[in-house]
Amino acid sequence: MIELTKINGVKILVNSNLIETVEETPDTVINLTTGKIIIAKESRQEIKNLVKLTRQEYFRRVFDGELLPYSEKSPDEQPPKAP
Repeated sequence: MIELTKINGVKILVNSNLIETVEETPDTVINLTTGKIIIAKESRQEIKNLVKLTRQEYFRRVFDGELLPYSEKSPDEQPPKAP
């Protein structure tokens, strides 16, 4: 998730995996795969950098073993089984 500022000043968190396009017209218009449109104060380049940093952090954590699939975790770290 990346934090953006809507044109009215409200801060929001956006799932960066849902971003389809970002364009400056001159406002920054973000089109999501859900069909929703967000107008943000951040520039297209700032949004690109935020997405890039978020993904780099995620993959760093995966490669460092902080984010492991449940099948690779010890039994006490497994989610509870349904009855």
